[in-house]
Amino acid sequence: MEFIFERKINYYETDRMGVVHHSNYIRFLEEARCSWLDYLQMPFALLEENGITIPVLGVNVEYKNHVTFNDTIKIKLFMKEYTGVRMTVGYEVTENETNKIVLVGETKHCFTTKELKPISLKKYKPEFHEKFERLIK
Repeated sequence: MEFIFERKINYYETDRMGVVHHSNYIRFLEEARCSWLDYLQMPFALLEENGITIPVLGVNVEYKNHVTFNDTIKIKLFMKEYTGVRMTVGYEVTENETNKIVLVGETKHCFTTKELKPISLKKYKPEFHEKFERLIK
């Protein structure tokens, strides 16, 4: 299942050259991931109420084109891998008007307790595990 998140680029997110600074894309991916979890009815607040955190283990992105102030981007997000202990989320960012690919990438995560002890969602919270597992089928 793919999920699409749209956002407009703010002026403060651009650099001296007038393009979005590369570091901001990591924030955009997180915004999309938070929105995706809301859509799945597993918002971060609910996960945290259940003692679950999802730290980022790694980020890998490749920049293809740039966007500037007032452009709108679409972030297509999808589950690449899920084991119950770890997940990899894939992204494709496109500029809305031209449909040019701006970025492709992925983030790797694990599931932990609030004390950052790794957990298996299958054992810890089977209802969350089932929702994530359905995303890769």
